[in-house]
Amino acid sequence: MKLINIGFGSMIAAGRLLAVVAPDSAPIKRVIQEARDRGMLIDASYGRKTKAVILMDTDHVILSAIPTETIYERWMGESMAKTEEEEN
Repeated sequence: MKLINIGFGSMIAAGRLLAVVAPDSAPIKRVIQEARDRGMLIDASYGRKTKAVILMDTDHVILSAIPTETIYERWMGESMAKTEEEEN
């Protein structure tokens, strides 16, 4: 299982990640509030400003202080490393 660092020592399973989105839009703010109400919100921002919202296939919503682009690069780095291993 590959893990992606989402900041401050927190990791998520790369295979479970569905989307990484910016927290600015009204629909994403509703998703965050609904997850909070259901008890499915994980705040991994450690009190800092949320820069990325991570949606998991387990219906969890994770908040991160790491920008979406950085999480994407880390996610793709994992995928690219896996592809290179398969080629060799």
